[in-house]
Amino acid sequence: MATLLNTAFMRLNKRAETSERAQLVATFVDVGPLFTLLSNPNHQVIYGRRGTGKTHALLYLSDIKETKGDIPVYIDMRTIGSSGGIYSDASIPTHERATRLLQDVLISFHNSLRDYFSNNLRSYDPAIALTLVDELSSAITEVAVVGNTTIETNTSNSRERTNSAGATLGVKDGKLEFALEGKKGASSSDKQERKISESGVTQHRVHFGRISNALRELIGILGKKRIWLLLDEWSSVPIELQPFLADLLRRSIFPLAGFVVKIAAIEQRSHFIARLHHNDYLGFELGADISADLNLDDFMVFENNTQAARTFFKELFYKHYLEIEDLDKSTGPKSSDEFIQQAFTQSNVFDEFIRSAEGVPRDAINIIGLAAQRALNDLISMNHVRQAALKWYQQDKESLVRSNDDAHDLLHWVINEVIKERKARAFLLGTNTRHDLIDYLFDARIIHILKRNVSAHDQPGSRFDVYKLDYGCYVDLINTTRAPQGLLPSEDDEGSVGFIDVPPDDYRSIRRAILNLTAYEKEKKHTHS
Repeated sequence: MATLLNTAFMRLNKRAETSERAQLVATFVDVGPLFTLLSNPNHQVIYGRRGTGKTHALLYLSDIKETKGDIPVYIDMRTIGSSGGIYSDASIPTHERATRLLQDVLISFHNSLRDYFSNNLRSYDPAIALTLVDELSSAITEVAVVGNTTIETNTSNSRERTNSAGATLGVKDGKLEFALEGKKGASSSDKQERKISESGVTQHRVHFGRISNALRELIGILGKKRIWLLLDEWSSVPIELQPFLADLLRRSIFPLAGFVVKIAAIEQRSHFIARLHHNDYLGFELGADISADLNLDDFMVFENNTQAARTFFKELFYKHYLEIEDLDKSTGPKSSDEFIQQAFTQSNVFDEFIRSAEGVPRDAINIIGLAAQRALNDLISMNHVRQAALKWYQQDKESLVRSNDDAHDLLHWVINEVIKERKARAFLLGTNTRHDLIDYLFDARIIHILKRNVSAHDQPGSRFDVYKLDYGCYVDLINTTRAPQGLLPSEDDEGSVGFIDVPPDDYRSIRRAILNLTAYEKEKKHTHS
């Protein structure tokens, strides 16, 4: 039985975008209010780092809405436009890149709508439906981004007069000759130069032309149906262009009652608004124009809701197991509970595995695949989980730190401050504190947010977010000079000598561990001076 289940673990599909749509629907696991929040008809940003399940959730939502008669339009922003990298080419003016981006997104949107109406002509008057879709196509050409400019005109005039006179005396053919010559002339020229130059910071505006009207007319023939515009991988768009796309949504789509917009994005890589003069802005405001009440990074953290995390991962694995083809399941487990009991040596090993994934489904799938390779014909043990977590950390995450010297330095300073000095793997950071390197480590899944908006013992009235070091990072410390003093490797009955027991995340023990980034900056400056 162990061999069967380990084979299933090793064959799990690691990325939602490479899965068949039917498999995505069959393997989706709802947890808590996740799908309730996701499926409400409000414009919404869904946050989550890579691997937290944003794509899976959007594709599942798309399928559900389609079966209910609505019109889902799913757009992967990584696949928009040409492959020439025009959006990120800084040598091309911003307004040209932004115009191309908006037109490419609208073209993709138009193509999806045209496919829908072409396949559902029995439900609509073909002449009206396709004419309206063509009107949208024509309107797309009017979309343009322009910037304020200063026109300089230089005018110059010049005039020139010439006078000359002369006389010659000579002998020719024995005769004396005399000649008098005079010249008089005038010339003038006018020169005008016209030059366009940017004055200060260019303030861009977006001209949408007929887009909103074209969409309103399309909505008019749909009756009670809604169009669900699902934008995935928002953060793949260059950050300086994101407010332009956000502005298109706010001005042309948000006001239309028949539209629902859902955006999947990485919080640290998203920039939805650019402030202009006179309290105007380009883009949209979170909270005022669109909600941002769903963060997948918070859903599966083991310490936040232990039972929900257990339920999610056992159902996730069991549903994937049932979908694997060419696998004899006749003697296999008949429920998710049986599946876990027959795959792990003890229930606490499964709990340890969930902790090692840090709430990230893609990390969980990769770690369990590596653990299954090590176990092979045996049940998965604590040692297998820790070895797999370590290998996955070294294989997928450590290289991201090594490629950034500043992030590498900060990580090791945190390790000294938190693990070595405080004997913990979590720390507090001010809720409104933003630091590029902290964001980098969080985005790379080297550190994780355990809890948001908590208080600290030493600073009443102040609010903090609780971060913790990745499980694999902590396990990686044994037998190095960074190993925490006073913490010994575990020696349980499975012979896992060589790995530190990762301490539980106890809020009571970490509420004094406030990370002082100012001290880090001073220490770094002193070191380099």
